[in-house]
Amino acid sequence: MGVMLLVNGPNLGILGRREPEVYGTETLADIEKAVAEEVAERGWDVVSVQRDSEGELVSEINRRPETVGAIVNPGALMIAGWSLRDSLAAYPRPWVEVHISNVWARERFRHDSVIAPLAHGVVVGLGPFGYRLAAQALMHLVD
Repeated sequence: MGVMLLVNGPNLGILGRREPEVYGTETLADIEKAVAEEVAERGWDVVSVQRDSEGELVSEINRRPETVGAIVNPGALMIAGWSLRDSLAAYPRPWVEVHISNVWARERFRHDSVIAPLAHGVVVGLGPFGYRLAAQALMHLVD
C-alpha cells in the first residue's frame, strides 16, 4: 500500500477544452481516474495536484516526500521552471515526466527542458494514454 503523487502544471486544469486538436478531449479528471485505475492493482492511492503557479507546485511536492513516486507533467514549466526543477531534484522517490503532445514536433521553444534530465523516464506525444504508460513505468521502478 502506498500513495503516488500525480502533478500537473499550468493550464492542465483546463484539459478537454484547451486546444483539443493538440491535447485531446479528455479532462484532467478523466486522466486522474485512468491513473488511479492503473495503479490500483499495486494497492496504491493517488494524490493529484494541479496548480497554475510554480511556487504552489513546489510546495505540494516538498510536502509529500513519503509518496512512493510521482508522475509529473510540468507543462510549460519544463522550459524555465528552475524552482520546480530544484524541488524535483530533492524529491526522494522515482518520478516519470509526461507530456501529452510531442513537444519536439512543436515550436522550437518547447524543445529544451530543464526538468527532463532529472526524470527516471519521459513519456512524450502519446496523448492522455501517456499517463497510463507513465504509471506502468513507475510501478516497474518502485519495488
